[in-house]
Amino acid sequence: MPTENSASVRRIGAATCCRAVVASARGAVRPRRPTRAELAAVPQTELPPARATVRFVALPQVSRPVPAPFVVEGARSSRRLQIGLRTYVIEHPQCRILLDPSISTSVRDRTLSAMPEPLRLAVTPPADVLSTVEALHVGGFDGADIDFALPTHLHWDHVSGLSDLPGLATVVHRPEWDWAMTGMIAPVAGVRPAMSGREIRNYELDGPPVLTFPHSHDLFGDGAVLLLDLAGHTPGSVGILLNTERGRLLVAGDAAWHHDQIDQAAQKPGFPGILVDEDRDATFETLVRLHIARSTVEILPTHDHVLATRWE
Repeated sequence: MPTENSASVRRIGAATCCRAVVASARGAVRPRRPTRAELAAVPQTELPPARATVRFVALPQVSRPVPAPFVVEGARSSRRLQIGLRTYVIEHPQCRILLDPSISTSVRDRTLSAMPEPLRLAVTPPADVLSTVEALHVGGFDGADIDFALPTHLHWDHVSGLSDLPGLATVVHRPEWDWAMTGMIAPVAGVRPAMSGREIRNYELDGPPVLTFPHSHDLFGDGAVLLLDLAGHTPGSVGILLNTERGRLLVAGDAAWHHDQIDQAAQKPGFPGILVDEDRDATFETLVRLHIARSTVEILPTHDHVLATRWE
């Protein structure tokens, strides 16, 4: 596996930053929204039955207020949305899973320092952010309680917490692994060091369509934890559809950052969306699928701090 340092992470050039700023200005005036034809064209299937339930826990975390126009393209309100770097625990009858281990104790020195400056300025967490191991402790868990980690995608704020959990096996969608871990230049900072030296278990989305999503994978074969195709933000992004004690819940990773995006079918603004979404068109298509599916299941964008508090 290629090593990663500040020189081997993909750069974000001045032209890309300018394009992102221009796109933000354009989107503020004419935000992208799905047409009736686009909504009608999305196929839908039944919600499959489940034979087991899971307990879902949001670990404690602080939040950062972000102006709505920096999260939701076309937002007219000046209100601030609470965004958090959340990590979650899924308790299945067979095991305990750490979902999106977000922050390492050395995130500033080992991860943020390797990022291109425009992106680093946009994503640096607050000083009192809890590392994943701290959040586990405060939430009543520790690393020994966890059987494996499951990231929705391979971005630093969904895997860097693994750096403090050496040896913890990690389950990763194969296309996502190939995108992030092959080649001499890493597409994102902080991922390869976090994944180094641990058992990696890859899977494919080899199952049928579920709701509005074209591909799935039943992690345990009992319908309790279904992995769904949410490609766009990264090539192998997945959502986690859980049969919880409180009903069906779809954890959507970064396909959206806040439920306002899903309710309005509103993509991220050009800045920072162009810097963080690998394929903007595919990301928008996934967002439309989430917008339609929200009438059937509860949807939790990973970073939506207020929604996550309902699961603490």
